[in-house]
Parts: sequence; structure tokens; C-alpha cells
Amino acid sequence: MIPFPQLFAIALLSAAALGYEVLLLRLFSIVQWHHFAYMIISLALLGYGASGTFLALIRRRVQQQFTTLFVINAVLFGFSAVVCFLIAQQLPFNPLELLWDWHQPLYLFAMYLLLAIPFFFVANCISISFYYFRDNVGLIYGADLLGAGLGALGVLLLLFFVSPLDALKIIGILGLMSAVFFSIPARNQASGKNWVSYRLFSLIALLVIVATLFVFSITHPWATLQISQYKGLSQTLQIWGSQKLQERSSPLGLLTVVENHKIPFRYAPGLSLNSTASPPQQLGIFTDGDALAVINRYTGQRETLNYMDFLTSALPYHLLERPKVLLLGAGGGTDVLQALYHHASHVDAVELNPQIIELVQQDYADFAGRLYEQDNVKIHIAEARGFVTGSKTNYDLIQVALLDSFGASSAGLYALSENYLYTVEALEQFITHLNPSGLLAITRWIKLPPRDGLKLFATTVAALKNSGIETPGEHLALIRGWKTSTLLVKNGAFTAQEIETLRYFCDERSFDAAYYPGISPNQPNQYNLLNRPYFYEGATALLGTASDEFIARYKYDITPATDDRPYFFNFFKWQLLPELFAKRGSGGMGLLEWGYPVLLATLLQAAIASILLIILPLLIIRQAETGDKARKRRVFIYFLVLGLAFLFIEMAFIQKFVLFLSHPLYAVAVVLCAFMIFAGLGSLYSNRLRERTVGGFTINPSVYAVTGIAVFALLELVLLPPL
Repeated sequence: MIPFPQLFAIALLSAAALGYEVLLLRLFSIVQWHHFAYMIISLALLGYGASGTFLALIRRRVQQQFTTLFVINAVLFGFSAVVCFLIAQQLPFNPLELLWDWHQPLYLFAMYLLLAIPFFFVANCISISFYYFRDNVGLIYGADLLGAGLGALGVLLLLFFVSPLDALKIIGILGLMSAVFFSIPARNQASGKNWVSYRLFSLIALLVIVATLFVFSITHPWATLQISQYKGLSQTLQIWGSQKLQERSSPLGLLTVVENHKIPFRYAPGLSLNSTASPPQQLGIFTDGDALAVINRYTGQRETLNYMDFLTSALPYHLLERPKVLLLGAGGGTDVLQALYHHASHVDAVELNPQIIELVQQDYADFAGRLYEQDNVKIHIAEARGFVTGSKTNYDLIQVALLDSFGASSAGLYALSENYLYTVEALEQFITHLNPSGLLAITRWIKLPPRDGLKLFATTVAALKNSGIETPGEHLALIRGWKTSTLLVKNGAFTAQEIETLRYFCDERSFDAAYYPGISPNQPNQYNLLNRPYFYEGATALLGTASDEFIARYKYDITPATDDRPYFFNFFKWQLLPELFAKRGSGGMGLLEWGYPVLLATLLQAAIASILLIILPLLIIRQAETGDKARKRRVFIYFLVLGLAFLFIEMAFIQKFVLFLSHPLYAVAVVLCAFMIFAGLGSLYSNRLRERTVGGFTINPSVYAVTGIAVFALLELVLLPPL
């Protein structure tokens, strides 16, 4: 029987390992970009696979040196979890140079291997436990998975109280503590001898105390988070006079407040060049080192906000009188101020991150003019899509704020992130919450050749058609400035008076009307000149009978996004890569969407690492072994396919639960927790399953498990969407 301290040590170590896996998602969102999330699970499994191969080579030594091997590997996990990440972030890796700088794939590969090392050590501990306690595999696996499930959710709770880097240090300490618990002296009932000597236990306990004091006393700059120099925060802090005022951290993001009295912020996306007004004093708020939002100084004097009438997002306020507004993405309050400037009767502002609300409401309340305390402003801490779905209120205007940064968006770094705000189903819900003649307004960055604007237009056309609108062109209007575009969707057809107002609004501000009902070919492309009126041509093509053909032959992927394919920011087409690569010397690579090439590079290096660290050693072992090779082949294929199925279902759940839980980190933590805990319970129960004979046929107990997987997967497909 396995002593309880050893069983607890296994569970604690697994909790630390899964906590480390989830925490890496948060850390990489800060130091790089969150599209590296898929890499984390891959490198975790690489570490486990390499461990299995390694132990297949040394398994004869496990029986004699089991305790020593476990303790050494647990200690190495504790140290490497911290050290390997700190080293990895020192590598000069830049995903934007991946295809033309031959050093970058090497940096990526080195980072990949470095971060897999801690998983290798923890997998060694679990695997040798399987081998040593092979008569109790179900119990070991159950403790492993139950601990892993609790660790996945536990690190999420931990991030509400400590910074991500401190959480990393705590996980390292937990690895060392597992070595302490495993070395607690316990008597072997069979021999009456101690499993481990008191001397070893004392030594490991002392090591943990010293390591804890050392880790939390490190203040050297290399032991801090090194945010990519290509992120907005890093670039802003290089400007003369910039200084950090405050940092706040939670699972939803690392918020950094920056001010500059020397060279003030002038953040007004797409501000008309005709504007004689400029923004007031502003404080910048960066989320994970990017995605700039600002807090405007507001003294109650309306004229200080005159610049807000010269943004493309101001158009709906010229078509509505004292509207009731729903603002999705309150941020620092700029869009709330714009609504108040234009005499909105009431503003419901939705913001996912409560810490941003606290900054405006508490820390900088006087600076912001007590904006969120206004009588006609109500703040809701919620996810935008979920708030609209659960709301029974209709609005005159629903405005989707400009939430992402221009730099990351233009580089295609959001391509692999799920976004359920710009899907067909989301737009359908928004439209159903509009009053008669109400407007949905969505502002996006302009990228050339056009991508965002046309994909959003195509998605909106699909949403209107799904809603039973036979002539969607009568409900749409699109304008653009030099940096942003704003799409209007009306609950009803645009009137001649509204079109006249739209044209006057654009002429006064030198904005271009890209589309409105009845627009003539000579009206677009008058101010912010392009070689051709691309936005007008695209909009009219998407409204025409050959829209599918236009989408198919367009250089970028502008297929409407849906909840089943919520990758709105994925515009990449493989057929464009050779053309852009051929033009790399003349700036063509700047037109590439980087999400997919980085994914491909990571996949290739994962395959190479797997061959070198897992497959080749196994082939060497097979040549030296004898036995029932056919049976071994069946076992190998069984576990290979089972692992693929497990990961495929797990990844699908994570993607879908981003919609339900509003944030990728929540989805990863909750899904991993549920999968691990119930897999652990299944492992504990598996000892009770026995072969049965039915009608003369012997049924293997695995058949029941596999049947259960298939049945519940089908039930999920049927029940989850309506649920």
C-alpha cells in the first residue's frame, strides 16, 4: 500500500505542474502575446513524452533508487520552473521576424525546449511512481489527476492575490515542498523499515526553507518580467518623460498606468485632420503591456471634449437624439465621455476587468471628473456578449468600442485568439436588442489592403440575412477616416435625411463614405485617397449575388466569423504567402498576418523535438527488445489515439468555454480542472471494472469507457449550444 505522505506529494507535485502550465498562459500574454497559449500545452506534453522515453531507458534502476530519483526530480522541477522561464524571456525572440531572420526559429526552439524542462522533471516523478507502485496504478493516476485539476483552478485563484511572477515562485516552492512530503519517514508495513531516513527528510526541509528565502529576496532586473520591446508599453516608456504611476494584476491582465508631462498622450484613434481641438491631459492604461486605453482629465467643461466630435465613432450621435446607449468596452471612459458629450440620455457601460473600473472610480476619480458616478451612467462589470444575451433592455445605440491595439492587430497577432464579439451570432443578438430605428456602431482599425472592415461587413450581412432581412444593404452604412472605420447597422432602413446627415458629417471632417444605400461609384474615395475605392468595391460585392465568389478569390480570408469558427482576426490565406515572400525586399512581408506562420513554426519544432526526444530513443529500445511486438504495437496505438482524442476534446471545450466564461484563462483553468478531476475519479474507479461475458462474448472493460466517451461527446454536441 502507498503511504499517504507519498500519495499527497504526488498530488501536490501534479497541482504545481498544472498550475505552472496555466500560469505560463498568463506570463506569455504579458511578455509576448497570448497567441502562444497553444504552445504551452504542446511543450507540457513534450516534457511528459520525453520523460516516458527516458524512463524506458533507465527503468531497471528505478526499483533500487526510487525515493532518491523522486526527490531529485521534484527538487529540479521546483528550481527549473522559475529559472527556465527567467532564462527563456531573456532570449531576443521576435515573432514578427520569424520568416526572414534565421536566428528567430532557433530562439523559438530554444524557448520551447527550456519551458519543457520542468514538465520533464515532474513527469519523471509521476512515471517512476507508476513503475514502483505498479500494483496501484489506478490510485497513483487518481492522485495525479485530482491534484492536477485542483492546481489548474488553484493558480487562477492565486492570481487574484499575487503577481504572476510571485505566483511562479510559489509554484517552484510547491515543487520543493512535494519533495519534503515524499521524504517524510514512514514505515514499510512489510519489512518494518523506514521508507526514507530522517537525515534525508531534514536535508530536504532545510533546502526548501533556504530556497524560499532566496527566491523571494531576488531583486535583480533579470528576475522581473521582460515585456517585449515591440509592445506599446515598452515603446512608450522609451519616450522622454514617461513614467509608471501604478501597476495592478489579476487573471484578466496586468494593468500599467503611465503618465508623461513632457510629451503628453494624445490618444484619439482616427481623429479627423480637420479638427482644431485636441484631447485634454490623459493617463495611459496598458493591459499586458499593450492595448492602450486612456483616462481623460475631465473638469465638467464640455468644450474640453470637442475633439470627440471629430472621430468616426461620433457619427451615430448625429443620427440619433438623446439616445439610450449601451457601450461595450468602457475601459478608461473615453467612449462614455463621448456619449455624454453628445447628450446621451443614459449610458450602460460594460467592462470585463473590474480593476480598470476601480482605477477610474477610485484611484483617479478626481482626474476623471467622477465620470462613473454621473447620474445617467451605470457601470456593469461583465463580459459584453454575456451581458447583452442576458439583458431584457433595448437601446437606441449599441456601440462596440475599439478594444485592441493597432500594432498587434495590424501584425496579425490576434489571428489565433477566439473573439465572440464579432461573430454572426453576436451581431444577431446585438441587433435584437435595438429599439426601432436604433443603431449598432462598430469601430475598427483600418488595415490596407482592407481586412477587418470587409470581414466585419461580410459578417454583418450574414447576420442580417439570418435575421430575415432580405435587403441588408438598406440597413448598412460604412465610413472611414485615415486610421479607423465605423460600420453602422440600423434596425430599419436608412432614410434619405439620415443619408444626407451622414454625408454632411463626412464632408465636414474629411471622412470618406465607403457605403450607404444608394451611394454612387464616384462618391467614395474623396479625401483619404486610395489607388481604388477598395472599401466601396468590397461592400457592394459582398451585397451582390456573387458575394461567395468574391470572398473565395479575395487575397485575405474575409469569411464571416461564427461561434463555431470565432477567429475574426484570422485573415491569413496560404496562397498569399509565396507572393508576399517574393516581395519581402520591397516591404511585402509587412502585409503578412503572422498568427498562422508562428503556429506552423511551432508545430514544426514540436514535431522535430518529438522525433528527437521521444520517437528515436523508442526505436533504439525496440531494436534491442524481444517479446510480443504485435501486442506492444496495439498498446502503443491505443494510447496514441486515446491521447489525441483526449486533447482534441479538451481543446474544443476550451475554445467553446471562452464564450461561456468570457476569458481564455478562465476557460483553460476551468476545463483543465474538470477534465483532470473527472479523469482522476475515473482512474480511481477503474480498478472496479472487470471483464464480462455477454452472449458468449468477452467484453473488455475499456469498451465501457470508450462507449461512455462517445455517448457523452455526442450529447455535448446536441445539448451545449442551447444550454
